[in-house]
Amino acid sequence: MGEVVNVLVAFAVIVFLFRWATSSNDSSEQRSAADTLGFRPKNVTQEMVDTISHMFPDIPADNIRYDLLRTGNVELTTNKILERGFLEAPPPAYHTLYPRTPIPASTPAAPGAARTPTSATPKKLKETLISRYGLQDRLQTVEAIKEEELGGKAVWEDSAEKREASLKERKARMILAARQ
Repeated sequence: MGEVVNVLVAFAVIVFLFRWATSSNDSSEQRSAADTLGFRPKNVTQEMVDTISHMFPDIPADNIRYDLLRTGNVELTTNKILERGFLEAPPPAYHTLYPRTPIPASTPAAPGAARTPTSATPKKLKETLISRYGLQDRLQTVEAIKEEELGGKAVWEDSAEKREASLKERKARMILAARQ
């Protein structure tokens, strides 16, 4: 009986020493990321993700980041997109480590232009044609407009100011008719 206990203790010590010797000096966060994803993630910067997303705007940023975590190389990820035409979607475990952040859609800036953060720009309220041309007070009189008046021929006016006023009036009538 005493020998069995000695064997079990010796076996436990050997297992403990083996695990200690083969474990790396990774932090617990890196080990948990590797355990969750199934591979050891490489260092990925936002610049790497932006580079690929500017080349391929139709590929989601999460797919790009996931592939970069696996490869760690912009060229390999780019070649994979060119060969396949897509990148596989990350598994649900990816989203536990890297939660999605809603990014507002923006047009890419010119290569030489300085970039400004999108969160610093105030959101512009959606402007309607009615508010743009100041036709709120004429909305009530829309019913009075006859269909013949909407697209009728314009009379050529003598002065540029009269022609401009006529054009504005026809434009206002078309907007109000479209509102109906």
